Amino acid sequence: MCIRDRIHIMANEREEYIKIPNVSEPSFETNSELIDIWGRNWGCDSDVGKLKTVLMHPPTEDILRDPRKRLVASNEATDERDQGWYWDGDECMPRTQLPIDEMRDQWDGLLSVLEAHEVEIIRMQSVTGGRFSHYTRDSAIAVQGGAIICRLRPYTRRGEEVWATKSIAQLGMPIIRTITGKGMLEGGSFTWLDSQTVIVGRSNCVNEEAVVQLEEILKPQGIEVLRADLSFFDIHIDGVFGMLSHGVAMVDKDKLPFVFLEELQKRHITLIPITKDDDPWVLNSLVIEPGKVVMPEGLSAVTRKRLDHHHIEVITIPFDKVHLNGGGIRCSTCPLIRESIQRV
Repeated sequence: MCIRDRIHIMANEREEYIKIPNVSEPSFETNSELIDIWGRNWGCDSDVGKLKTVLMHPPTEDILRDPRKRLVASNEATDERDQGWYWDGDECMPRTQLPIDEMRDQWDGLLSVLEAHEVEIIRMQSVTGGRFSHYTRDSAIAVQGGAIICRLRPYTRRGEEVWATKSIAQLGMPIIRTITGKGMLEGGSFTWLDSQTVIVGRSNCVNEEAVVQLEEILKPQGIEVLRADLSFFDIHIDGVFGMLSHGVAMVDKDKLPFVFLEELQKRHITLIPITKDDDPWVLNSLVIEPGKVVMPEGLSAVTRKRLDHHHIEVITIPFDKVHLNGGGIRCSTCPLIRESIQRV
């Protein structure tokens, strides 16, 4: 007798309807499911919730080594291949001239600020080289319930996703998806606008195929994906836009499409523009709790006054040596857990 026949007979004997429990609820990304099954409330639903856990890797001599011989090697030859489309001119210093010790000192300063705010630091595991491997932001994105592993476009960065995958899996954090096919996505071009909306900057490093794959994960969670098309060398959204607190963002208005800025205004986002006196790297900052931001030196008096008006507290640290390799404070951190601003 098969199970179906047995259920049918039992239903007749009891003269009741068959009752099949709805075991699909609550959904995977709810607090109860994550904590009971996966041990922690993994993921993020904003860029401004209190930062709890972050993935990092220090800039050391290791970043100058070739990662894996089976991949396109990260060396001066691949630097040359990537220059002209991934970065332009003097934006990234030649790897042999990078001031590694000074970069490490400034990275340690960022680490100290995060530890002082009780942020858990997870060190990237199994890193075997690659000049940009200390910019952990780009290899993974934390969403509600887990991580999405990205697929990096530059020749000199291929393979960084492997180290992020190993590190995240070792923690027991769910990996919800890996970008595959011809999709190209980097975490620096992904940002939360609010708990129901994310922004993806399409660029020479982020294509539509990857955005569609991202939507397949986020739409069932009720999360909308907005697209912002960037200029040729603005490879990531975090070089021109950044959330600072609930409903407050800092922008480089001259490098963002008008229709995108108009859409943000419709959504009642307060936009604080940087000025010609600001170091553009101030946009590449990290919110450690609502209204408290770690920024590099270079904020103008005018912009600081505007931030004060909106009750944004700024912690300033030197980071100019790390900038020489093409990334900033936000680039150097990959949040894995933030306190939810809405999740139940």
